[in-house]
Amino acid sequence: MSFVEILKVIILGVVEGITEWLPISSTGHMILVDELIKLGVSSAFKEMFLVVIQLGAILAVVVLYFKKLFPFSYKGRLQVKHSIIILWFKIIVACVPAAVVGLLYEDKIDKLFFNHKTVSITLIIYGILFILIERFNKSKPKIVRLPQVSYRVALFIGIFQLLALIPGTSRSGATIIGAILLGTSRTVAAEFTFFLAIPVMFGASLLKILKFGLAFSGSELVILFIGMFTAFIVSILTIKFLMGYIKKHDFKAFGWYRIVLGIIVLIYFYIN
Repeated sequence: MSFVEILKVIILGVVEGITEWLPISSTGHMILVDELIKLGVSSAFKEMFLVVIQLGAILAVVVLYFKKLFPFSYKGRLQVKHSIIILWFKIIVACVPAAVVGLLYEDKIDKLFFNHKTVSITLIIYGILFILIERFNKSKPKIVRLPQVSYRVALFIGIFQLLALIPGTSRSGATIIGAILLGTSRTVAAEFTFFLAIPVMFGASLLKILKFGLAFSGSELVILFIGMFTAFIVSILTIKFLMGYIKKHDFKAFGWYRIVLGIIVLIYFYIN
């Protein structure tokens, strides 16, 4: 495998690590970047890689939030943190809508919407929504801590996540918007989105691997490892940045970014 191909994989890993957690659409960016740099692999492997690379991003959440996510500890005897067990049940409830719809219609959705035109339009539409929601939603958050998220709220956040099945929407963007509209603070919305990503992205990656098969070549394994490791490192930095950013700022800047990028992409592919 050439140095140029390794560099392409690193670029994709960086893009994944940044865009997976910022509400600007990781899948949309990955489609667009791959369109420009053309990773030299089979179409079947590329389809799988653009999803499985997310495992590196998942690991970053597990590492950063291990104490909030792992329900067991041992101090002379095994202790169970029941609040974390309950949190995981709420996360599972939130996963149900996307899991059901994704399993039933994944291939149809990919065939219809996995293209630059859809990405461009959804980038712009949800960019506008971000700006409007931040401008007009002035109600004070009722949910300021994760334990206050009820099963009902978790389910509705999961329903909002269905929007992210369309490339360019942004899974984190859809769930953060949904959570804010349901009365959560930005911090709670972001953290619940991070935790929700673990089963969702792990499940999606597992399905893609099983669909592709386990007969990886040596170069394909290297590509997967480099991509996931890069996404892991960049995700850690991105998550820390986002949690610091939202303590002082709203999401309007991300909305404007989405609109500008969507317009640029439309112009680029129209010209070419």
